[in-house]
Amino acid sequence: MHVHTPITVRYGETDMMGVVYHANYLLYFEDARIDFLDAVGFSYNERIEQQGYMSPIHDVEIHYRSPLRYGEAAFVRTSVAKSLPMRTVYRQQVFRADDAAGADEAGEPLLREGATPLVDALVTLCVVERDTFRPVSLKRTFPELHALYEKIAEEA
Repeated sequence: MHVHTPITVRYGETDMMGVVYHANYLLYFEDARIDFLDAVGFSYNERIEQQGYMSPIHDVEIHYRSPLRYGEAAFVRTSVAKSLPMRTVYRQQVFRADDAAGADEAGEPLLREGATPLVDALVTLCVVERDTFRPVSLKRTFPELHALYEKIAEEA
């Protein structure tokens, strides 16, 4: 399962070279993960934060391949790379808007043939109790989400 989240690069997101400042991709990824959870029917705000939990980043691995510039349209393609009881690894890739090729018969977003990501990342998150920052098991705390993630994860 993939979710595409649109991006339009704003001037303030660029550096002196006129390209998206590298740290701003983390903001794009955060918005895209929220969209992903919404797409699977699991509102981050309602189902996680309002229940007394947070989901901080545990680890990030990013490969920058080609820049985005002010005014360009793009999208973040988000999927679950790996689902573990205590962590979720999301694959998040940035593509130019013209790399989108519609959707298949099931509504799954498609990429045009030969599309390559401008930025490719693995972002690992955990779930913690808001008050103590103590990690909790996704499998025990949100069993329906964990089961879904196990089903759609790219890696077993």
